[in-house]
Amino acid sequence: MKKRLMVVLGIGLLCLGLVACGKTGKTVSSAKPVAESSTASKYQPTLFFHGWGSSYHAEQQMAQSLVAAGMTKTITRATVSKQGKVTLSGQFQKNDDHPIVEVDFQDNRNSNSRQWGQWAKATVIKLQQTYHIKTFNMVGHSMGNMAIMFYLLENQSTLPKLKKQVDIAGHFNGILGMGDEPNQMKLTREGKPEKMQSDYRALLKLRRTYPKNQIAVLNIYGDKNDGSHSDGSVSNASSKSLRYLVSKRAKSYQEQKIIGANAQHSRLHDNKKVDQLLINFLRN
Repeated sequence: MKKRLMVVLGIGLLCLGLVACGKTGKTVSSAKPVAESSTASKYQPTLFFHGWGSSYHAEQQMAQSLVAAGMTKTITRATVSKQGKVTLSGQFQKNDDHPIVEVDFQDNRNSNSRQWGQWAKATVIKLQQTYHIKTFNMVGHSMGNMAIMFYLLENQSTLPKLKKQVDIAGHFNGILGMGDEPNQMKLTREGKPEKMQSDYRALLKLRRTYPKNQIAVLNIYGDKNDGSHSDGSVSNASSKSLRYLVSKRAKSYQEQKIIGANAQHSRLHDNKKVDQLLINFLRN
């Protein structure tokens, strides 16, 4: 029991290095909100998921960049309680088919990846019930990527179809200082890690169940260019290990490396190059 307690405490302390600090922004709305309606299935929202210890504030620069690019005028928020209850703030707007949903997990220091996946599922179901969406996109930063991946482990047959998935600074096979060290992790030609952590082993099921030829994937990771081949918290190898899990079944898969000081883990969600990659990928 003592050993298990020390492991849990270690996880909590190490995850502090993954806290993503964001900027304050404003919710965008128009003069013609649309209420709940069975005819509102034209919407294809983009859901943003923040990292461990963070909040919707970390999503705001990216969300605002899509507004500035003319891709939407609508930013709403989905607040998810510790019990998994989802409360929506703001409304999707008439004739604005690609609204943004900033997801805000209240229990943001929970280190259970499966729980994050359940919260993501609850959010999708709430949007399905409210707006009858049939398709949607997901963007994750840090632990937000695990929310996406463990959501995808669920049976998707009755849920809206995910069309585009953007993973930013994903620690799919571990974090530096938690079973990984700089330049330690080795990947095969297929992107398979030689050593797998428990979450990654659980995600191996996706090699059989990831929706076939449905989802376009963009995997963005940072390299501080300091010799560690990492963003300071996550090794590039851990981020790139996503390829082995999804590329054979994804509609498309691409990786983009951001280099330099602003490629640091918690700076990536405020990086202008990341914003432009998002715009280009989600627009096409």
